[in-house]
Amino acid sequence: MKKLVIIRHGQSDWNLENRFTGWADVPLTERGVIEAGKAGRTLKENGFQFGLAYTSYLKRAIKTLWLLLEEMDQMYIPVYNSWRLNEKHYGTLTGLNKAETAEKYGEEQVKLWRRGFAIAPPALATTDPLHPCNDSKYAGINKNLLPGTESLKDTIDRIMPYWNDTIVPSFQHHDQILIAAHGNSLRGIVMHLKGLSEEEILEINIPTGIPYVFELSDQLELVKDYYLADEEELKKLMNEVASQGKAK
Repeated sequence: MKKLVIIRHGQSDWNLENRFTGWADVPLTERGVIEAGKAGRTLKENGFQFGLAYTSYLKRAIKTLWLLLEEMDQMYIPVYNSWRLNEKHYGTLTGLNKAETAEKYGEEQVKLWRRGFAIAPPALATTDPLHPCNDSKYAGINKNLLPGTESLKDTIDRIMPYWNDTIVPSFQHHDQILIAAHGNSLRGIVMHLKGLSEEEILEINIPTGIPYVFELSDQLELVKDYYLADEEELKKLMNEVASQGKAK
């Protein structure tokens, strides 16, 4: 039996302000720090012992992973960072308030930009300071691979090669693996493991800071999946995510 645990980073400053974040590198809030620590304690109480962990290039996911592993006394395990685990890029929406954007363009349009499977927001020009080709974190990456915007499909298309070529082979040597990343990048993995359709994945809301466990066969086929959280708390947090794109 193999176990994969995925966790969306704790609440960030822009989550709190209800802004489109994407590849903007914003820190955790105080609540986000608390969520990460609580997740680590929960995993420790449930006996998890990870062989290695993966995370993105963005500090809200990296810090969540650090705090979680510190609570588990597992900071010694190997950690691998990949830009392919970054959040979906929101293009010119980056930094805008979601509710205000919904008031301006309508909730349906914002839902399409946020959740439309193959619909991307307007793209950033490569000359824009927010474009990743102008960020030193990505200096070693082919600029043609760095997005100025993405749909969920685009996000999944960049994640799945990393899943297949790097994460899957690591299960040959480790029974328990942890991924700390972002709502949309993790939805790509969820879609794959659960065999969800394009329509079904649009309704999946991954809350911040809650460990999501996948029990897998040795062939990495899904046996069962569950969150390590109280049902009422989980429902509340999922509804919080779902309502972010609604006008006030």
